[in-house]
Amino acid sequence: MEHLLIKGRNPLNGDVVISGAKNAVVAIIPAAIMANGVCIIDNLPAIEDVRCLQDTLTKLGCVCELIDEGTLMVDSSSLNNCNATFDSVRRIRASYYLMGALLGRFKEAKVALPGGCNFGTRPIDLHLKAFRALGAKIDEDYDNGIISLKADKLVGTNIFLDTVSVGATINIMLAATLAEGVTTIENAAKEPHIVDTANFLNMLGAKIKGAGTDVIRITGVESLHGAEYMIIPDQIEAGTYMIAAAACGGHVSVKNIIPKHMDSLSAKLKEMGCQIVEGDDFIDVISDGNLTATRVKTMAYPGFPTDLQPQMVVGLAKAEGISLLTETVWENRFQYIEQLRKFGCDISVDGRVATIHGVKQMNGADVMATDLRAGAAMVIAGLAANGITKIGNVRFIDRGYEKIEYKLKSLGADIKRVKDWWNLNLQLLQAVPLATVFT
Repeated sequence: MEHLLIKGRNPLNGDVVISGAKNAVVAIIPAAIMANGVCIIDNLPAIEDVRCLQDTLTKLGCVCELIDEGTLMVDSSSLNNCNATFDSVRRIRASYYLMGALLGRFKEAKVALPGGCNFGTRPIDLHLKAFRALGAKIDEDYDNGIISLKADKLVGTNIFLDTVSVGATINIMLAATLAEGVTTIENAAKEPHIVDTANFLNMLGAKIKGAGTDVIRITGVESLHGAEYMIIPDQIEAGTYMIAAAACGGHVSVKNIIPKHMDSLSAKLKEMGCQIVEGDDFIDVISDGNLTATRVKTMAYPGFPTDLQPQMVVGLAKAEGISLLTETVWENRFQYIEQLRKFGCDISVDGRVATIHGVKQMNGADVMATDLRAGAAMVIAGLAANGITKIGNVRFIDRGYEKIEYKLKSLGADIKRVKDWWNLNLQLLQAVPLATVFT
């Protein structure tokens, strides 16, 4: 099992280039199977979720190949299988987009229940309710973990989402693109990756209007064609490096981003005492590492992203004073807090509210990543803490961050990915750079 070793308290300085958005690409790759032709997807992040989807599409009968670093070719002309029940489907949350894509193309789909990070109940009832409204009959076999969907035809209709749901919004767009008539989604989610998925589908010949607002209208078309498309930059990866710079101190230029997507985070980092400088496609974060407490509340876009909540808690744990962070999206996203306490963080949780008393010093710890974004939080804590930190369950981090240790090294972090960690004497490592021990 691989681990990350971090020797903390190095300020971060330099440039970091952000990869393509995980949350967009995991929807766009399934969407590509709806096209009668070849799709070229550029700015592809090299992450585990992409590899799982590539494996899934190949097993379904698609030609799905990396033709260059960061460029994926998907040719679904030979696709004739709508049964996505492979192990790779069960490993990631976004595999549920195969339901909408296969149902749209074949009017039939059999898909294993999705996996991914476990931080609370994450039902897909809104997805299934919408598919039924479009005309699908659904068999929910929870004993075997398989959802079967079938329709004589899909017919557009008005769909009101009881709660704002990114996954349901995208899944409805996928199925409705090849349905008859007009589908209207009300109370739709507005996240940037929803807009990106809609733009991709429109490049293929779909007719989708209103993505990025709370009302989306999809006029069904008979077929889609191939196209080449570039994924937007990853808002959450960018935010992770911005928070790391704030917590560790230094001057980091986060490049290849859309600064508007970062407004909610930039505002909070300014409140905490950081200097934020924005350009057309970059944000500079300048920090002396001395942060001020504030209040944060996660919300649907354009509010503060829930996917940056664990990372932000680490920043607040270093801030002078008492901070409050309220989680409104997932009911159990604070399960990683016990890991942060190992660093000496003073954090208490009451329901969906975390009270964070800033500490003057954090110390390195032996911790585990409990999910993808909590794993990123452990990395930031290790970077900001005195001494050596060892992080297990690195596979969670690899689901959403491309070459995280290499990008951090380029900023001056002392970080290594290692195996056979039980042979290491962590006390002996305190006095030397990790780079002098591991080659």
